[in-house]
This record gives sequence, structure tokens and C-alpha cells, in this order.
Amino acid sequence: MAAEVLIAMTNDEIAALLKKSKTIAVVGLSDSPLRPSYGVAAYMQSHGYRIIPVNPTIKGALGEKAVASLSEIQEPVDIVDVFRRSQFVSEVVDEAIRLKVPAIWLQEDVIDEQAAERARKAGLFVVMDRCILKEHRARFR
Repeated sequence: MAAEVLIAMTNDEIAALLKKSKTIAVVGLSDSPLRPSYGVAAYMQSHGYRIIPVNPTIKGALGEKAVASLSEIQEPVDIVDVFRRSQFVSEVVDEAIRLKVPAIWLQEDVIDEQAAERARKAGLFVVMDRCILKEHRARFR
């Protein structure tokens, strides 16, 4: 499935997105340093991105106060990075579309072709089944 997505975007487009973005809302961010979402968000934060944890089950992570949903964020968001199982992606994408977030990033193994297509049709830049940390590291080491 990821091969279809790769055709739709180029590495230059991903690099441009990562260069111009400043704030990343991480949906499903855990407050446990043992979880992949925490490690990825910590890496992005250490490279200058503002991280907003979106998880109703935690108070905060990485020194940032958590919000329960994207709708609670009070500042512009450049990327919504999703660390949720694929069956929960549709509602996150719909919320991102409503909020007019410029880009949605679905982490490795997070795949929902129909939601991704809705997001593209709404004008969002979509990255699916790719790790934002790996993509950043490959371009900006």
C-alpha cells in the first residue's frame, strides 16, 4: 500500500513540509519513554519542533500539557502526526480536515486509504505508513 503513497509525493515535498513546519500535534502520544510515540516526539522536539500531545488519558508529555483532542489546541498546527491504530484514523483525519490542518502524517503501519483520500481531496498533504523521525533523519542529519 505504501508504494501507491510514494508515487503521490516526492522526497522533496516531504523535505519542504518538514522545513516549513514548526508545530506538530502528536495524536496518541504516550507519556512513557518506552513507547515509540514518545521517542519519535522527543526526537522531533530536540530538532526544534513544538510538540503538542493529543491524548485524553495523559496530563502531558515532554514538558507539554496534553489535550484530549485536536479541537482543543489553541494555536496553529502544521502537522498532525498519528500514532493510533488504523481503525481510529478516520475520525482523526475528519477532525484535521475540519480544523484545516495543512498536513496529516500516519506513522508506520498506520494505514487508511479512504481517510487519506478524503484528506487529499480536502487539500491536506498526506504521508502514510512512514515514520516522521526516519524521514527527518534521512534528510537533515
